[in-house]
Amino acid sequence: MVAIEPSTSVPTRWILAFCLATTATFVGWYGPLQILLGTQADLIDPANKESILALVAGIGAVFSMIANPLWGALSDRTTSRLGQRIPWVAGGAIAGAAGLMVLASAESTAGMIAGWSLTQIALNAPFAALSAAIPDQVPLAKRGVAGGYFGVAQTVGVLGGTGLAYAGGSVLSGYAACAAFVVLGSLPFVLLRRDRTVAEVPAWDTKAFLRGFWISPRAHPDFAWAWLTRFLINLGNAIALLYLLYYLKDQVRISDPEGGVVVLTGVYALALLGTVLIGGYWSDRVGRRRVFVAGSGIVMSVAATLLAVWPTWLGALVAATVLGVSFGIYTSVDFALITQVLPAAADRGKDLGVINIANTLPQVLAPVVAAPIVSGLGGYPALYTASAGVGLLGAALVYRIKTVR
Repeated sequence: MVAIEPSTSVPTRWILAFCLATTATFVGWYGPLQILLGTQADLIDPANKESILALVAGIGAVFSMIANPLWGALSDRTTSRLGQRIPWVAGGAIAGAAGLMVLASAESTAGMIAGWSLTQIALNAPFAALSAAIPDQVPLAKRGVAGGYFGVAQTVGVLGGTGLAYAGGSVLSGYAACAAFVVLGSLPFVLLRRDRTVAEVPAWDTKAFLRGFWISPRAHPDFAWAWLTRFLINLGNAIALLYLLYYLKDQVRISDPEGGVVVLTGVYALALLGTVLIGGYWSDRVGRRRVFVAGSGIVMSVAATLLAVWPTWLGALVAATVLGVSFGIYTSVDFALITQVLPAAADRGKDLGVINIANTLPQVLAPVVAAPIVSGLGGYPALYTASAGVGLLGAALVYRIKTVR
């Protein structure tokens, strides 16, 4: 099974459909993460809302971490006439919407865990498939811009999910709105039917399939350093974002913390949208990736430091702006860098899934790290200082990658 590197540009209609499907996936994730899960935990047990949210988010992240590389590897082996990736986008969107509706009916912590775990497992199918679609379809020299529009779509999804959850007016209607968007937003990509097809794959070998998920750092050191860099920067962000709703409520003490999250998400998104395509284009033009990843990681740490030392509404607005500007550049350029260190073109879905563990594992670890800091080791100032330090370490380690400039 040999994969051919793409050499021609993708049409605009594919880019638009790809972006809409990516947006839909992120609506399904971030409506709950930004608003609905926190609100639901508060309704179930206000005195223990932090612990409930940490437990639900942590268990869901474990399932996400397992599901992403699994779906990616299975999509690499898919020989459907529809293509390698499209069946996983369609099936994952439908199952993800079902998971959101299970979550909508949850009236206990156990119900929240079941619904969120199902949602995480399902939505990782379209995310794994869409991530692999870029190196499948986009030439190497244009991956920075492609990472840019991938980042734009994710950000619009975060913003749209947060807005739908907030505008829904209730937990049930918020989940229903997100579920509907997940399905409808994925349809154009599925109906366009532009996908790579594979006539045959190696015979199924369970042991070989499972061994494929281990990518030796000795044999592929740049892949390992790219994984670690992404993991640390995402861990810093996950620590910072997990308790944002409660930070606004209990530390900044604004009267409408849910509305505050919506405003901060909007400010962050606008700042990100202002740099994500420019960062990718600039990186493609000069042929460099590492300096952009390192620089944006340093600036992200500045944003976390602002939350630690300036716990006011104005401070939060400034931090959201700084974070958005830097994360925009990071999102597009880091994705392009990752596609240049993948071990094998035929295993893109699986290898990107392994890389995506560096996105989801921090969601598992963030509650473990953040909960004791907030409850007894210095509170929110210590939490955001820790976030800045972890992100800074990730930014420095990108220079251990040697085959990418």
